[in-house]
Amino acid sequence: MTHLLKLGAIACAAMIACAPAGAAEAAKAAKPAAAKPAAGAASKALNKLADDYWDALARFDPVSAGESGDNRFADQIGMSIAPQQRAAQFALYKDYLKRLHAIPRAGLAQRDQTSWDILDYELRTALRFEPFPEHLLPINQMDSLPVTLANYASGQGAQSLTNAKGYQDYLSRLSQLGPWIDQAIANMREGMRRGVVQPKAIMQSALPQFKQLVAARPEDSIYYAPVKNFPAGVSDADKKLLTERYRVVIESKLNPALQRLADFLEKEYIPACRTSTGWSALPQGMDWYLVRVASQTTTDLRPEQIHQTGLKEVARIQGEYARIGPKMGYTGPAAGLPTWVSEQAKYKPFKTDTEVIDVYRHLDGVLETKLPALFTLRPKTPLDLRLEPELSRATASDHYTPPAVDGSRPGVFWSVVNDPAQYGSTGMVTLFLHEGKPGHHFHIALMQELGLPNFRKFGGNNAFTEGWALYAETLGREMGLFDKPEDYFGHLNDEMLRAVRLVVDTGMHAKGWTREQSIQYMRETLGYPESIARSETERYMAWPGQALGYKIGALKIQELRRRAETALGSKFSLPKFHEIVLGEGTLPLELLEKKVDRWIAASK
Repeated sequence: MTHLLKLGAIACAAMIACAPAGAAEAAKAAKPAAAKPAAGAASKALNKLADDYWDALARFDPVSAGESGDNRFADQIGMSIAPQQRAAQFALYKDYLKRLHAIPRAGLAQRDQTSWDILDYELRTALRFEPFPEHLLPINQMDSLPVTLANYASGQGAQSLTNAKGYQDYLSRLSQLGPWIDQAIANMREGMRRGVVQPKAIMQSALPQFKQLVAARPEDSIYYAPVKNFPAGVSDADKKLLTERYRVVIESKLNPALQRLADFLEKEYIPACRTSTGWSALPQGMDWYLVRVASQTTTDLRPEQIHQTGLKEVARIQGEYARIGPKMGYTGPAAGLPTWVSEQAKYKPFKTDTEVIDVYRHLDGVLETKLPALFTLRPKTPLDLRLEPELSRATASDHYTPPAVDGSRPGVFWSVVNDPAQYGSTGMVTLFLHEGKPGHHFHIALMQELGLPNFRKFGGNNAFTEGWALYAETLGREMGLFDKPEDYFGHLNDEMLRAVRLVVDTGMHAKGWTREQSIQYMRETLGYPESIARSETERYMAWPGQALGYKIGALKIQELRRRAETALGSKFSLPKFHEIVLGEGTLPLELLEKKVDRWIAASK
């Protein structure tokens, strides 16, 4: 998973989603002006619109923009959850869509036509979310603004803390967090009135995070951590001034707001939360979920179709378990292999988190010798490997954060190690292929180097982003990284997780499954202990549809590769295929398919 996809409220819909409507139909629907502008004027108008669109998104949700690499508004947090701001944003989307359809697509160059199509997808999808009150659910256990900013205090996140200006920017954000918290509480109270509340289980999981953010003294606050770790180059005068300002803001503004939030969640909100599991239990919940499914997969697939695809993939992978199990010393039924592996001490060899990260560093070096045979197009920006900050380890998954476009931070693979003795070794190779190289890093870092418009450089969609990373895992076979049966099992087990997600996400949100049904299914199918099955299930409860993009996107990329291999035969080049897939950044799956088909036709 990448933080690019952990975006809030309607910014999420606009920045990571694409609607299923076809670009050709959208082009037909556009009403050209009486006098068509010249191609140069049309391109200029499109580029101006694209810049306006991204700037509006970045100002609406500056923290998410920073996570994506755009740090221009690093001193702002935005108020995307405020109803009036949300309404104004939808008005902008409607205006941008009108402006887009006034630009004749047919007269644009191919690259600009792609931008036209993606803009059309994103704006239409953003507007599909307008009827649904996402802003009334501003907090869950997976991500929230107070926790995100707390994680920045380490100086290792998307917030730059390398000089006095960075410290001032972060302090500015902290001073704005109190009003955001009060708006969040007001939103949740309105949600209680309207029956739009989170499941009780996930908020009970979230509560300890928010209690931990409250400190008895400013000096004990996690938000005070930066002034305990000033970098070299900050003058003594700045240190003194910043230390006092941090103390005052935390004591007078931030800590009281955090206490209000923790008290509200514990005493008012959690008692009012729903005992149901799925999104369909909310008002208009099924329609809301269908929009989420469309946005996260960039398809018009129905939940039942996705559910059945998941079941078929589970059966296929269990067939592979039957083949690989005996090579690992397992002789039981295929479905029991994951549970057996989870019980083997030899696959949990670690005593410290440093030992875990050292294995990833060694793997990174091995990949540097193997990837050149598969990729001629790759990012120049380096990849760093780090351990997840302590605050968020309990609920976080291993993930990737993009580099900053200004070069202030590299791409980062974050390894989440809660208990080294329980950290399984079998899945480490496939995990790094997904979150590091050639998965998220080769895609997202490269996007910043392709000269794309900002909305394409920093935005994207879930199906391509996670689909590519899951496809990247399969390349371990071709690089000989799955020669050990335990490493191949780890790959299969991670692939099984993505198949299981199709089953349980649609099961909970469209078919009436309970949280307990999902937990049990994950335990039986994946061999997970109850704690991990619970945290994974609660992730899908908090982010309906998000987990669908992985497998749907990967299956499409694998289908396109097979199509190209069959059509081109000896002319097929795997590095060239990867260049075609990655060479224009993130695309909705429909547009990716058209691009690959054009390449096949031109290569014959």
